Amino acid sequence: IKGEHCFSYFSAGVWVLGNIFSSQNLLAGSSQEVEPLIKESVKAMVPVCFYFPVLFLAFAVFAVFSFTCVIDLMSALEYDGIISGFMEFYQKTGEPYLGTAYGIMMCYWDGIVHFIMYLMMISRITDRKAYRTLGLFWAGSLCANMSVFIAGIVAGKYGSEIHPAFWLNFLFLLMPVWGAITLFIRPKDRPLIGGYNAQHAQSMKLIWRPSDLVLVLLLLAAMAFTALRGLAALDSPLEACSIYLKHYEPYLKDPVGYPRVMMLHLFFYGLPLLGAFVYGLLKPGCSWMSDWTVFLAGAMIQCQWAHIGGSLHPRTTAPFRIPDDAFWCVLAANLLYTLTPILVALRVYSNHYFFLKIAPFPGQTGLPNSEEKDTNW
Repeated sequence: IKGEHCFSYFSAGVWVLGNIFSSQNLLAGSSQEVEPLIKESVKAMVPVCFYFPVLFLAFAVFAVFSFTCVIDLMSALEYDGIISGFMEFYQKTGEPYLGTAYGIMMCYWDGIVHFIMYLMMISRITDRKAYRTLGLFWAGSLCANMSVFIAGIVAGKYGSEIHPAFWLNFLFLLMPVWGAITLFIRPKDRPLIGGYNAQHAQSMKLIWRPSDLVLVLLLLAAMAFTALRGLAALDSPLEACSIYLKHYEPYLKDPVGYPRVMMLHLFFYGLPLLGAFVYGLLKPGCSWMSDWTVFLAGAMIQCQWAHIGGSLHPRTTAPFRIPDDAFWCVLAANLLYTLTPILVALRVYSNHYFFLKIAPFPGQTGLPNSEEKDTNW
């Protein structure tokens, strides 16, 4: 993308967002007041969506979302009393659930981590460089963020306080889904074909790959932990679930709904992926590991940030906080749980021979004196 075009796309994105957020008072008002705003915003988005190619549209989306990150950061800072006078009206009449412990931690993540990722992806698009890995990490993070946020609003105690501003959240859910699908179906930069080095790596049994053995054990432990918390969120009568809820993480019973929804997300979506990663570490040639490990790593770290931070935040009432006698145990378990998919993703990218497809016959690719065909993605 040429430099002069980048400024135009960034300006278009900020202008579209301005139509939405400059009238946040309307978003908090009646549907009759909001209808003209929605029509105006849709009219503004039409040329962006249909005129710009996919790459340019990605640039515009990242530009728009980077602006919303600043809004979220201001909201979190105001709820924590660090700043004042910026979001007061919107907090009361627009989206009051942003004042929950989960909502505040979610806004911090969006305002800092997502903002940095948007700037990095905009920079790479401007320099005409690939951003597949970073894009998948962002897509996983934002998909987990918004899916838990939207479902938690409806299922929790704020389900009866839905204002027109709530529907704007679906845009922030659809965009990362679109981005993930676009990146998943896009051909990789280079074919995942390995030669002699890959064949040698894939001939080694798990016992001779100690790092993979440790990761498999961590994944199995993470699967058990996911199942335990998922069943606890479903109010399972199992004694282990009752003990865990009462003595370790009573935050799962918080009436705001976010912790329960998050555990169900991890139970129904994260658990199968963790099991698939165990298979990928046992079965050679699973080239899909390079994408899905990054996607889940982004989702997991966002979920756990909001979950751990929410359980420790002062806005969480005392009965739902981690008990003092189990604090370090619960914190260590959650941190290790967060690190597991990240370590798996790093393993795949640091030494990827085991996950490459083997050339159909020796000499077709991956000759010893042709290292670039054997070692690069």
